[in-house]
Amino acid sequence: MDQNSYNRYLRRGSMRASIYHQFGEPSKVLNEEEVVLPSPGVNQVRVKTILSPIHNHDLWTVRGTYGHKPNLPAIGGSEALGIIDAVGDGVKELTLGQRVVGSPIMGVWAEYFLAPAEILTIVPDTISDEVGAQLASMPFSALLLLEFLNAEAGQWIIQNAAGGAIGKTVSILAREQGVNTISLVRNSETEKELTAQGIEHVVSTANQDWQQSVNELTAGASISYAIDSVGGAATAALTALLGENGLLVSFGSMSGEPMHIPAADIAFKQITVKGFWQKKINQSMAVEKRKSMMEKLICLAETGKLKLPVDVIYPMNDVKNAATASLQSSRKGKVLLRP
Repeated sequence: MDQNSYNRYLRRGSMRASIYHQFGEPSKVLNEEEVVLPSPGVNQVRVKTILSPIHNHDLWTVRGTYGHKPNLPAIGGSEALGIIDAVGDGVKELTLGQRVVGSPIMGVWAEYFLAPAEILTIVPDTISDEVGAQLASMPFSALLLLEFLNAEAGQWIIQNAAGGAIGKTVSILAREQGVNTISLVRNSETEKELTAQGIEHVVSTANQDWQQSVNELTAGASISYAIDSVGGAATAALTALLGENGLLVSFGSMSGEPMHIPAADIAFKQITVKGFWQKKINQSMAVEKRKSMMEKLICLAETGKLKLPVDVIYPMNDVKNAATASLQSSRKGKVLLRP
């Protein structure tokens, strides 16, 4: 869109957004359309979008299979980085022109979005747009997840889909607390990438004897916690490696399949299964605690310990292809949208 067209949209009080009118496959039901430019209410700000990542839960929401089912038509997306361009009544700590990131915020795949002021974090200039756009969802979930596990120094955590932002952050933060992690990835290339980033105990499940490698790494010590983000047969593989009285946490289902949990492992090893959903925890979280956790993530990003790579950035008017690209297992980082 050229500048003259863009200015006409603003004068008419309109903006462009990625919308779906029915639930279904994102590459089919998402379309960029003109919608009304929203105005901030009490304790809200309006943010001019810079970048927004595509998460698996965003695609599940579009399909109508996520825990939150929006009213239709709906704008996609749940995390974004942008510049505050309007401030509602009651907002005290945020001002025009600040670069902020926030999640979960429904409907951010648009030129502008509204957000409650208390869930936005100011992103310092020391952090790039690409990294800043990813701080508030996946890495933040990793912090909450570690707190949820309450693992002690010396204990072992095993996690699959460990090549993503959550897996990397869990490994980094756990090591700081003296907790051991085993990171399962799908191929040797990702194994090498994570190892090169300083992440320890990375195992590729493409190797035929990968379970033996896990046993060698733990030197026979019991694995106390397992984080499953895949589902299907991958869940059964985790429960087989969990020790007595272990905890299996369901974080997601990248495979889209039901969790395969052998009854024998549950019964004979007395394994506990729990679900984890960041949105539920967010609802009761104090503002100061959120602020403290985001400061920790910003520090990790500034020092280079937390790396959040980007595979490709798509223009928002190409949202169908962007959604398809985000599902590719070969990608090297997040797929982002830019208005």
